[in-house]
Amino acid sequence: MSAAEFARKLRARERVVGYWVVLDNPIGTERIARLGYDYVAVDAQHGLLGYSGLLNAMMAIDAGGGSVGLTRVEANDPAAIGHALDAGSGGVIVPLVDSAEDARAAVAATRYPPRGRRSYGPMRSGLRIGPRPAAADESVVLLAMIETPQGLANVREICATEGIDGVYVGPSDLCLAVGGAFPGDPAVAEEFEQAVADVREAAAEAGIAAGIHTPDGATAARRLEQGYTFASVACDLVHLERAAGEHLEAAKS
Repeated sequence: MSAAEFARKLRARERVVGYWVVLDNPIGTERIARLGYDYVAVDAQHGLLGYSGLLNAMMAIDAGGGSVGLTRVEANDPAAIGHALDAGSGGVIVPLVDSAEDARAAVAATRYPPRGRRSYGPMRSGLRIGPRPAAADESVVLLAMIETPQGLANVREICATEGIDGVYVGPSDLCLAVGGAFPGDPAVAEEFEQAVADVREAAAEAGIAAGIHTPDGATAARRLEQGYTFASVACDLVHLERAAGEHLEAAKS
């Protein structure tokens, strides 16, 4: 689907499922993009790739032909957001959004004047998104991550920010935010699930998309059934290691 079609689907709160990429492996990313995922998200915050890797990943996703490329940028920064969009990302996932002020800054970085402050330089994005600024503004999706104590406390104000298309839960950091000693800490399971529900409900009240990262397809299905409107599945590095380990175990047995 096109970036514009994906944006309309996500903003309508239709269910979408994506995959998460952390490796600088364009051939592998291209194959994943052919599987039928609605989007493939490339992790420029914690992933193992630089700008050339991000650019190659976006070209690989386009070559796959079925998925829209998204980027989790490294920071809520106009340069990082602009780089990702100029590389051809159909949208950005912005980490560590703590307040409505942070959300407004992210919105401004994704929109051209007069709506925002994105600098015009669509060296690649113009092939698929735009190239007219107004068309690009309508096609670009902005997702704000809720993963800190401040973000959780301010989630309703963040969701109500004009220009935010959705919020996205980072479970590892959200678990720490509610007092966990480590991601997945069972001691705060109840608090964590309440936080996950609070984000979902705040997004529903604001009429925007609610997304969450999940370790596998079964968990993604469960979160969608709970009312989340989009979910990302695992990542390429985890699946590569898991598959290699399973084959090694089978061979030795």
